[in-house]
Formats: sequence, structure tokens, C-alpha cells
Amino acid sequence: MPPTKLHTRKRLLVADMESTIIEQEMLDELADFIGAREKIATITERAMRGELDFEAALKERVALLAGLDASVLDQAAERITVMPGAETLIRTMKANGAYCALVSGGFTVFTERVARRLGFNEHQANVLEIAGGKLTGRVVEPILGREAKRLALLRLTAMLGIDPRETIAVGDGANDLAMLEAAGLGVAFRAKPKVCEAVANMPNGAVVTRGDLTALLYLQGYAESEFSN
Repeated sequence: MPPTKLHTRKRLLVADMESTIIEQEMLDELADFIGAREKIATITERAMRGELDFEAALKERVALLAGLDASVLDQAAERITVMPGAETLIRTMKANGAYCALVSGGFTVFTERVARRLGFNEHQANVLEIAGGKLTGRVVEPILGREAKRLALLRLTAMLGIDPRETIAVGDGANDLAMLEAAGLGVAFRAKPKVCEAVANMPNGAVVTRGDLTALLYLQGYAESEFSN
């Protein structure tokens, strides 16, 4: 049976965080504190386009932060701005009984704050290693990347006792593709060109290039009058 695509209200939302639920890439923000934003942002962009191995690119960028005082994590977190429509998306889906999970290849120090702020039911991300109040330049193993996102979606469907077709997933980078493909409705939101192309060719895919995250509600058949603002 083909996956249910549009106009069906989903019971699970699995969302990427950076450049999806929030407007920033947090490693790029941290790079400001060592004067290496351009270098790290270039690696981030290539990794999100699928030109670099996600795990290798993550390790390379984090290694550059070795010795940085952990207090900068709080300073970087203050820069976080929520993507337009994110709050309405989460509130509306939760008001209609959906479970919402934030699943990121980024870091728990940021997903925890964003999940709490927006009301996600849970969050999953990598852990930055800190010793003596400073970043060691390493990520605690295992590193969560593309496959971890797909497995998170499958774990949550099993936990909730629902069919994968009752899920919606959203992301913008190459490391989101396996998760988007596994969902009942996989949405590429303001995504990289190769990601948009791949999702457009998925039988369960939708591409949103303009507008805000409330587009995901319209895709599920919600009317604006039903939005929880």
C-alpha cells in the first residue's frame, strides 16, 4: 500500500532543528568565538549539501573548538531565533493529539532549550564533551547522524503504536533524507538543492521553498482557523 501523503493529520512529528526549527546553524555560531565562522560555515554548508560525510565533517568542526570555555555555549544559545511558524506548528499538532520530537545532528545543550521553549515532547542530539570547564574538541560517541534520525522515527512509531504513514518529518540537509524517506510525509523545508530534488522524487515527499513552517499544517489538511497560535 503506498504511503499516505497529503491532507491526513499525522500523529507524530519528527523535526530537524538547525535551519529548520531554528534559523541558525549552532556550530557556525560557536565558530564566531574563535574567529573561524567562515571556515566552519563552509564545512557545514558542504555537509548539509551531502558533499561531505556527516560524521567526519562534525568531528572536523568540533575539533576546532578545543579549549573554548564552556560558558560560550550559553552565549551562543542566546542567539537562537525560532523559525517563523514553528511555535504554531508544534502547538497545533500537540493540541490535536500528536507527539512532537526534535531530532538533531547538533547538540543537546541547544536541543534541550529549544525543545523546552517550543513544547516538544522529547529531543535527541549529540553531546559535546566538556572537561575542566572547557570544550575538549570531541563529541561523545556514538555520533548521531543520518541513520540515527531514521531510527528515531521508527523507534517513536513503535513506542506510540502507530504506522509510519501516520508520521510527518521535516528537515533541510542531506543527513535528513533517510528520516524524510521513512516518514508518511517527508518535507524538505527551505532545503539544499540536492535535498529538494531528492525529496521531490520521493512518493511521500513534499518541498517547501517559501513561506513558513505552518505549511506543514496546510499539507496535513488543517485550515488556518484551526491553528493554535
